[in-house]
Amino acid sequence: MNEKELKAIISLLDDPDTEIFNQIEQQLITFGPEVIPQLEASWESSFDPLSQTRIENIIHKIQFDQIKNDLQLWDLKNSEDLLDGLLIVNRYQYPNLDESHVLLTLADLKRNAWFQLMYDMSPVEKVKLLNNILFREYGLSGNTTNYHDPQNSFIHKVLESKRGNPISLSCIYSIIAQQLDIPIYGINLPKHFITAYVEDLNQPPLFYINPFNRGQIMHENDIYSFLKQLDLPLSEEYTMPCTNKAIIKRVLRNLITAYDNMGSPQKKEEIDTLLKIIEE
Repeated sequence: MNEKELKAIISLLDDPDTEIFNQIEQQLITFGPEVIPQLEASWESSFDPLSQTRIENIIHKIQFDQIKNDLQLWDLKNSEDLLDGLLIVNRYQYPNLDESHVLLTLADLKRNAWFQLMYDMSPVEKVKLLNNILFREYGLSGNTTNYHDPQNSFIHKVLESKRGNPISLSCIYSIIAQQLDIPIYGINLPKHFITAYVEDLNQPPLFYINPFNRGQIMHENDIYSFLKQLDLPLSEEYTMPCTNKAIIKRVLRNLITAYDNMGSPQKKEEIDTLLKIIEE
């Protein structure tokens, strides 16, 4: 469809006939992301509130369909890339974000750690180095003031505000560590996501790390005590590294809770739709 034909279709968005509008809306959604620039241009030149609202809703539906497709593809082919999964979730709230800023920030943090990393460092020394780079120099910390804020689940906002929840801080921690060949992975501990230093994936971790508490080192006894308080067993489900898919599921569940607390039923429902995509 050429630009003139597309403009003609968009011009009908203010039609009071609901049936006609529904047909136009569906047609525009079918066209996909390619029509968004034209829709945005029409929104800017429009003085009709109804037309503007309809355009905003159509753009959101197109972008949400794209996120669903991206997440499904990630689940099928690219789930070994945790950062890619986090960026897909990020697009839900920030579809127009220049994601290169996230990549550059992570690259800077990795480089700063790499400059000080030495071959003969012990696992604890490597963790102390990461803690120094991420928490003391860069300033990452747990968002204890607004723990359930949905922004804590969007990686670019966490890097921007330097405040996050346990899982977002653990993701950043493990992504940078693994880029430096430091074997730190996510641990799907109930109520509080953490990481672990795991030299052999077939053996228990050497120790655990709590990024929400500035990289505090913990041991199996600490994990056992925590699980005992929750009346849960010391099982591999809670003590061994989890999959990236499990991490993204937990990020989405956190968002569902956050939007529920905010009283945003539409966003809660949409995030639940994303969760179902990778639960199938």
